[in-house]
Order: sequence, then C-alpha cells, then structure tokens
Amino acid sequence: MTSRFPAIAADITNLFAARNTHAVEVAILQPADPFLDMAGEDLRRRIFLTESETGQTLCLRPEFTIPVCLDHISSQAGTPRRYSYLGEVFRQRREGGNEFFQAGIEDLGDRDTAEADARSVADAHALLSLVLPGRSLTVTLGDQGIFEAVLAALGLPRGWRMRLARAFGSAPMLQAALADLANPPRNGQLSGEVAALVLDGDLEGLSTHIAGGMEEAGLSASAGRAPSEIARRLIEKAELRSVRLSNEAFAALKNFLAIDVPLDGAAEALGSFAAGAGLSLGAALEKFAARARAIEAHGLPAEKIRYDAAFGRPLDYYTGVVFEIAAQGGERPMAGGGRYDRLLTLLGAKTAIPGVGFSVWLDRIEALRETAP
Repeated sequence: MTSRFPAIAADITNLFAARNTHAVEVAILQPADPFLDMAGEDLRRRIFLTESETGQTLCLRPEFTIPVCLDHISSQAGTPRRYSYLGEVFRQRREGGNEFFQAGIEDLGDRDTAEADARSVADAHALLSLVLPGRSLTVTLGDQGIFEAVLAALGLPRGWRMRLARAFGSAPMLQAALADLANPPRNGQLSGEVAALVLDGDLEGLSTHIAGGMEEAGLSASAGRAPSEIARRLIEKAELRSVRLSNEAFAALKNFLAIDVPLDGAAEALGSFAAGAGLSLGAALEKFAARARAIEAHGLPAEKIRYDAAFGRPLDYYTGVVFEIAAQGGERPMAGGGRYDRLLTLLGAKTAIPGVGFSVWLDRIEALRETAP
C-alpha cells in the first residue's frame, strides 16, 4: 500500500493519529451474508463471492464499514471508540480495475450524534484538504431520517415507507417507486389460501404455506429466496397496491424532494416546508438543526455545504445523515459516508451502538493530484 501511494498514505496515517483513532486491520476474506443482507443492491451485484472449505459463503471485502463493525463486536471493545483503516477493497467494475484503495474512520458509540456527525464530515473534509491542497471542496448532505420522517408524516403504510427508504440513494429506483405511487399497479392474480393469507397480512402462515409448496415441488429454500422473504414481498406488494395517496400528499412529497439549499438555511427551509404541508417532523427536524449547528461550529465553509433532500447513498444500512465531498474539477466524489445506528445490532451486538463514518477513495485522489489545481 505505502509503495503505491507513499505521500498520501503517510499524510493520512498522521492525520488519523492526530484525530485520536485506533488503527485497525481486518481480513480481506469476509463472511458474505452481512454484505448480501445489508449493503444495498448496487454493491451486492459487484461482490466477489467464494466459498470456504466448510462450505461457508465468503467474499473479498467490498468495503470497510461492515468488517470494522464485526471486528469491534468480536473484540468486545468498549465505546466510544474511533477506528481508522487504510487498505484494498474489491468490487466488480465496468470502468476497469476490480481492486482499489480506501481509507476512513468509523466512529462508534458516541451518544452525541450531532457532534459525531459533524466530526465525521469535518474529518473527511480535513483529510481531503490535506492531500488535495489548493482544491476547492464541496459537501453535499442528505438525511435518511428526515426522509423517513416525511414518509411517516404523510401517513404512508409500512410497505411503502420501506420501499421508498430502500430506494433513497438510487435516483432510478426512487423515480420508479414514485411513478408506482402516483399510478399504483393493478391487483395481482392471487387466489385461494394464498390470497387470504396475503390479505390478512399473516406473514408466519404465508411463510409456512410457501415452504410446504416448495417442499412438495422438490425445491430447496437455499437455492433462492427464503419462504419468509417471498411471503414478506407478497404482503408488501399487496399493501402497495392498496395505497391511494392524495394529490396533496403526493405533491408534498415531490416538493420535499425538490429542496436543495445551503446548509445554513436548510433547517428553516425544512420547517417552512413542514408548516406549508401541515406535517410535523418532530425530533427528526430537531436533530437536523442540532447537526447543522455542530457542523458550523467545526468551522467548515457554510457556502460550500448544501443540503439536497433527494440525496442519499446506495447502502441499505444508513439511518441518518449521508454525505459526499467532491473536489472542483473532479467528476466523482472523493469521500462519502453517513450514520448507521442500526447496523451493529443487526450484526450481532448485544446492545445498540450508534455509528457514523466515512471513506475516501485513494485512487481518485491520486488521479486528481496528477492534474493541475
């Protein structure tokens, strides 16, 4: 690693030490299930899968957040704790090259989430300012929590909230979901016992029925989706078809997604939107405003930070702020990150551990360093 990016590696390592992080190394081979379950559709398609001698499905690590969190759980380390890393990740990519380098910080266990979020953005900004001197940096923020609060305030049922939340971060998926919400698909062709179970929302009964049908047909549950997953999707689709969102509510959702303002005016813009739509965003808006103040307190240039209500990142584990930082003259983001308060519990932690973190792409940084600022 250091032989490929000597200057960057040394600068980043020194910054991580100055920011009181614990340097961690995680195995290149990782259990595949956590990534397949939680990493998001885009990343799932690009994972390199393999198998252990015992038949366990493994993968080359496609990112660091999940491995670092698994390592933290297995080590039973206390919190709060800040981890830093620098190493290779592996993803199938069309543009050439399937292995590249990332560095970043995962900040676990700090209950002051506004401060931890602001510190993560500030750390990423400081790192890029260090290795890209003279470059003007722009920060784009989104907020999964605000988005989900709007969906709940509009009265959308759980199925729709889940679908839209999963689509947040993927413009094509979000547009497709909104199109279906505006023009709900026609009723399916279910009948008999399956239709009754779906109508009742009986997940356990429907799962048992599907499992029995698969067994009679000689199909293995491990060969595809589990009966419970099939049942959940059938019930969800039926719920989606039953929704008829009012024109006013649909217009409110579109108006929310159109908000794109400098961060120092974002809380006011969200408050005005909520008041105009007759919605209460409650604690989500309070957390947003507290984070904006904390970011400002870190001295980041407010005019270079914008809040885009439709902006998300294509990883399923995010629960709050998401952000990317780009350099002027660069076509792709140099850094990206966000909050993932549910992830460690899903990975097996016995108690809830809040988390936020970011990664930077060293290959992109090095390519930009080779061009004149």
